[in-house]
Amino acid sequence: MGLLDVLNSIQGGGVSNDPRAQTAQAGQGMSPMAKALLALLAVYAARNLRRADAPPTQPAQPSRPAGGGTSAGPSTGAGGVPGGDLGDLLRGTLGGLLGGAAAGTVLNGGLGGLLKQLQESGQGEVAKSWVGTGPNKQISQGALADALGGNTLNELSRQTGMDHGDLLSGLSQYLPRFVDQLTPDGRVPTEDEAERMV
Repeated sequence: MGLLDVLNSIQGGGVSNDPRAQTAQAGQGMSPMAKALLALLAVYAARNLRRADAPPTQPAQPSRPAGGGTSAGPSTGAGGVPGGDLGDLLRGTLGGLLGGAAAGTVLNGGLGGLLKQLQESGQGEVAKSWVGTGPNKQISQGALADALGGNTLNELSRQTGMDHGDLLSGLSQYLPRFVDQLTPDGRVPTEDEAERMV
């Protein structure tokens, strides 16, 4: 199953009882919750890339803009996927802070970074259930807020226009299934596998 299929399941049948997640569904393309899930991956991918590639005192080098777009927010596509391609969204609007990284790198690094953060914040068993083949354990909004931290929630709010309460409500509901569907083999996909998912 590809990333677009996963996001479509969240936008389609997965949001039937949550009006906050449906608000952008009709006519605006991607729902705020689907954007939040992608933004969450982008945030952790950016942290992962900074740790791996650059000293912490050195800012990311904007030597090659991805598509010439701005990194301040979504393009005039009104919530749709810029350029009509999910890879463009991961590299562009949400992935702009990643310096043009490949979509597979964003997905792989973001998912790995998110799972590591959950583990380090005491939610390792919960995260492990999402990746494994058994039932997904639920996570409370409070535990998720503690695990993600205020800076991450602020970034997600900025990217999606959702307030913290709506973000936490949606993420606690959809994140277990999102991670589960992105890890069908019971592990984080490699960069090559992740690239094929996009």
